[in-house]
Amino acid sequence: MSIRLTPENTLPADAATATLIGRAWVPGAIAGPSPIVLRADGVFDLSARFATLSQLLEVDDPLRAVRDTPGSFVSSIEALLANTGTHVDASQPYLLAPADLQVIKAAGVTFAASMIERVIEEKAAGDAAKAQSVRAIVREAIGDNLRAVQPGSPQAMRLKELLIEQNMWSQYLEVGIGPDAEIFTKAPILAAVGSASEIGIHPISQWNNPEPEVVLAVNSRGQIHGATLGNDVNLRDIEGRSALLLSKAKDNNASCAIGPFIRLFDEHFDLDAVRNCVVELQIEGTDGYKLKGSSSMDQISRDPQNLASQTLNASHQYPDGFLLFLGTLFAPTEDRDHPGSGFTHKIGDRVSISSPRLGALHNRVTTSDKAAPWTFGVTALIKNLSARGLLG
Repeated sequence: MSIRLTPENTLPADAATATLIGRAWVPGAIAGPSPIVLRADGVFDLSARFATLSQLLEVDDPLRAVRDTPGSFVSSIEALLANTGTHVDASQPYLLAPADLQVIKAAGVTFAASMIERVIEEKAAGDAAKAQSVRAIVREAIGDNLRAVQPGSPQAMRLKELLIEQNMWSQYLEVGIGPDAEIFTKAPILAAVGSASEIGIHPISQWNNPEPEVVLAVNSRGQIHGATLGNDVNLRDIEGRSALLLSKAKDNNASCAIGPFIRLFDEHFDLDAVRNCVVELQIEGTDGYKLKGSSSMDQISRDPQNLASQTLNASHQYPDGFLLFLGTLFAPTEDRDHPGSGFTHKIGDRVSISSPRLGALHNRVTTSDKAAPWTFGVTALIKNLSARGLLG
């Protein structure tokens, strides 16, 4: 069953005062993807001035640029959302993930609770059945009150020495409390899926979970201009076998969901609002299973600005900007089927990630080989923009 999007289940609670930008596939003489903005009277295409979202976020003041650009009417918000999902009418506009030429990066192990779960994955070698006993051993040795430890501080280095002595040191603790954050590439340019799309779990995975996260929109100069929501779909068994399998655990077809819209920073929403976001997760299975969880950004171990600075700096540039997943506090440990087996997805699960100030991202689970294949890459985008006369 496809997911039906509506303003009520998609937009922020304060949408009337929010500046929401994104991307939509817009029909016409030559159909193609366009940057859009939501306004009280509908959805407007900004492509006549900004061919891509990346280009829009590169201007000195994207908020002012959006407000000063009338754009062309696309549709009502209701119609755009209703035509978005796995079964769309291609003759009508539909919503896409709010990312085009930006590199999609992610920060890992940024919350103490999820850091401990990563250690458990490693000690259990990716075996969900062993996780329960390993979890007890790890918590006895480490505890779970690591939030007060400032990464890279003398206190953190003393803790590192103690854990090494107890033979409990881990590569995940290194990036969790060490000076250097874990920053990795989550997905290729243009590979993210948007709200109402299917998300893909690699078919070999037997232990996996969603990761509900806030995602920053950052330009090539490191300026953070807004935020959205994301699902950093995670294969716990694959990464648990070896951290060198991170790309297999993280970067599969349809394994990165972003949306529904980027909320630009303005008079009503800024980075401090991001720092205080609570991200809610709800999973509903076709078997009647339900799971709820949340991730509070005020529990993060590294500040979002620090994570953005560790991503882009004098040693690493992104000329078209980047989107940055900030990590999650959520790490499901309750059993779904059998005692000690923990949580894992089943085909057909509906995953909803929401936050009052950012709206809601909805996806349904399938396997990555069954999800719609990714075919519209950079070459296709350039050809499309050229054919529409938008390159100049």
